[in-house]
Amino acid sequence: VPSLLGHGEGVTRLNTPTRLPSPLGGERAVSVSIRDAHSLALAADGAVLSCGKGDRGCLGHGEDLSNQLLPKKVEAFAGQRVVAVSAGGAHSLSLTADGAV
Repeated sequence: VPSLLGHGEGVTRLNTPTRLPSPLGGERAVSVSIRDAHSLALAADGAVLSCGKGDRGCLGHGEDLSNQLLPKKVEAFAGQRVVAVSAGGAHSLSLTADGAV
C-alpha cells in the first residue's frame, strides 16, 4: 500500500528515514502507532492524524473510507484531548484525557 509511508502518491519505498511533510502546522508529533495498512500520529496538542488504507474505517474519518496518502487530522476528536493512540490490524483505538476509549 503506497500510502503507508505518508509521503504521498507514488512513494512506495524509502531507503533512509525521511521527514514527512507536516500537516501539523508546526505542532510536533509525540507518539506514533503503525500497523500493516495504516498509521496514526498523536500531536502534542492532542490532535490525531491518520494515513493509509481507509476501506475498513480504521482511519477515523467517518463515512469517508478512501485511502489517505498523507496524514489527515481526525476531526471526530475536535474539542477533546487524546493522550494515546494504537493502530490495530483492522481497527484503531484512542484514549482521551478524561478516560474515554
